[in-house]
Amino acid sequence: MGRVKSTAIKTMARDLIEEHGKKFSTEFGKNKKVLSEVKPIESKRVRNILAGQIVNEMKKIKQSGV
Repeated sequence: MGRVKSTAIKTMARDLIEEHGKKFSTEFGKNKKVLSEVKPIESKRVRNILAGQIVNEMKKIKQSGV
């Protein structure tokens, strides 16, 4: 089992996917680079958690076929 992510991280990830959905993918490293371009985040830890949450959301979107 993984760590529980806060509601703020989940909400921010969904908002970023709505705004810049075409730029993100299911690859963690690519999402980190896109995040630094789209929304500069000073904290490396928060950026990595957010990139990981975006990976999870993109996988859900890919599975649902939306």
